[in-house]
Amino acid sequence: MFISTAFAQSAGPSMIVSQLLPFVLIFGVFYLLLIRPQQKRAKQHKEMVSKLSRGDRVIISSGITGIVSKAVQEKETIEVEIATGVYVNLLRANVTTLLDKDSSIPLPIKASAKKPSQKSKKS
Repeated sequence: MFISTAFAQSAGPSMIVSQLLPFVLIFGVFYLLLIRPQQKRAKQHKEMVSKLSRGDRVIISSGITGIVSKAVQEKETIEVEIATGVYVNLLRANVTTLLDKDSSIPLPIKASAKKPSQKSKKS
């Protein structure tokens, strides 16, 4: 026969390592730049949500600001006052930000306990 038999060269250990090295490096970069920071933010959010208490000023995931009026540690829901006399029950996980006491973001103002003014009658 005119065609000679060709034998495939066997891949040694150094060839396998050189082929897998780029994948390992890419995974390492993804872990350091994406996965690890996301896990850190999730842990911080979980701590913040678990420490919510009455009187805390918060921003909900929809962008609405309010004041926590009722928060029970064992429950997953809290009550937030979003306007004077308007209360909303929502999941703790919906709270995105805990505001400082001196923040400039407008919050609901408590209605003062004023008696309605009486108009004088003209006779």
